[in-house]
Amino acid sequence: MTLIRRRRLGDAEDLNYMENALLRALSDRRQETRARWEVLLRIERVNTPLANPDALVHLFDWTLDEVFSKIQEGHASVAVAAAPPSVLVTLECQCGRNPFVAYFRAAKQALTEALVLEQSETALLNPSERDSQMAELRQVIDAIGQGEIAAFCALCTHRPKSLPTESDRERGYSAEEN
Repeated sequence: MTLIRRRRLGDAEDLNYMENALLRALSDRRQETRARWEVLLRIERVNTPLANPDALVHLFDWTLDEVFSKIQEGHASVAVAAAPPSVLVTLECQCGRNPFVAYFRAAKQALTEALVLEQSETALLNPSERDSQMAELRQVIDAIGQGEIAAFCALCTHRPKSLPTESDRERGYSAEEN
């Protein structure tokens, strides 16, 4: 699957045109999306200096470029086909201090709003195409967000100590030593 799935799958030219048209439309809404994203990010609770929106807004363009690139590559195509649309990915960290949780929550909301606005202006979009587009956009954002959140959490000094594995216990290690 790609971002836009047409009934006539054999018509690759039509498919590419529609996919590129949607990406261009979302790209044309880039400044509007960035502005909405910043508003949403400023609503979120700032729990660390790194979560300050003034620090995070500098990452917007990189994130948007990454989202559009992954959509164009068909990054989530297999996952969209396999996963039911009701599956929600929760972006979270164990200690609650990861600045990327709020960042990607706001990103998902801003991009979802941009897609809905774009879809409302597309006269020939059927419900299954609409749902497929939304699922793919959300899965791409979630995949990027999960990667960034996991990378930050791996460096976190506040994360809970892991429980010892069976091999740790055999060697005499405890949770306090991990």
